[in-house]
Amino acid sequence: MKKILLTGGAGFIGSNFVHKICASDEGREYEFVILDALTYAGHYPNIQKVVESNKNISFVQMDLRDAKSLSQLFTKYRFDGVINFAAESHVDRSIDSPNIFIETNVLGTLNLLNAGLELFKANPDFKYLQVSTDEVYGSLKVNDPAFVEMTNLSPNSPYSASKASADLLVRSYYKTFKLPILITRCSNNYGPFQYPEKLIPLMIYNAIKGIPLPVYGNGSNIRDWIYVDDHNQGVWEVFKKGRFGEIYNLGGNAEMVNLDIVKLVLKKLGKSEDQIQFVTDRLGHDFRYAMNFSKAKKELGWSPKVTFEVGLMKTLDWYQSHWEWVEAVKLKTTR
Repeated sequence: MKKILLTGGAGFIGSNFVHKICASDEGREYEFVILDALTYAGHYPNIQKVVESNKNISFVQMDLRDAKSLSQLFTKYRFDGVINFAAESHVDRSIDSPNIFIETNVLGTLNLLNAGLELFKANPDFKYLQVSTDEVYGSLKVNDPAFVEMTNLSPNSPYSASKASADLLVRSYYKTFKLPILITRCSNNYGPFQYPEKLIPLMIYNAIKGIPLPVYGNGSNIRDWIYVDDHNQGVWEVFKKGRFGEIYNLGGNAEMVNLDIVKLVLKKLGKSEDQIQFVTDRLGHDFRYAMNFSKAKKELGWSPKVTFEVGLMKTLDWYQSHWEWVEAVKLKTTR
């Protein structure tokens, strides 16, 4: 079986990939090695049952910043491919502590590329997929057209700058060394296993706990939302069929105003809008993101399937029925 390294596989998007793709009938045709540093946002119980019940899935705890250990892992398994989900991803944290974002997102990616390049010399079928974000494109105005793959990179936060830097490194290894690479850029993900610092799970958590729901500025910022399973299916299609050296936007076709999402969460939970608390706006806060995913649709036949209304209800149901998980990951952070 072809061996695939899945980095960040115990985090939000990665763990959903493990459930949806790795443990599927098609996924069982591959051997997946899941790597995660298990920082505050990586939680092994997210994937433990899947790992233990599938012979084609294994787990190793490792930090991408450890180049030596990473090289040894590549030598041991001789991977046929890498899908890199691993990243520090919370904008607020990148404003407070930008260094770790450069170390993990840029240097970690560089370590993966160097290890992958050594394998590629012996295995011409090796390929590398970098999972990136719409935030590398910067911010849109209300009537601007959606981002396309050729939109100039204009990152506005240390987080998005670190991801843009990583994307450029990945591209350079294709141009310089002919390493077969792919890059996906997605809009805002939501769904199960998302750490409750991001908008939707934070609002769910605070609403249920009866504490204020903090909304930046006047809540008018706009995001395009994609249900995590739709995103992961897109990543898998790109990995299997994408053209090397290419970028593929994966959008949810669901632009929403932040304040409207907060109000909708409160409504679905039967809570009062009095819980909303407007707070000082985030530094360098991007106003709007929107993704044109026509390239992925045309070349790969991919498009999002889950509407925002349906996805939000699935997400609400999951958090309410997995409250022990929520409290456990919150406790993990405070220790």
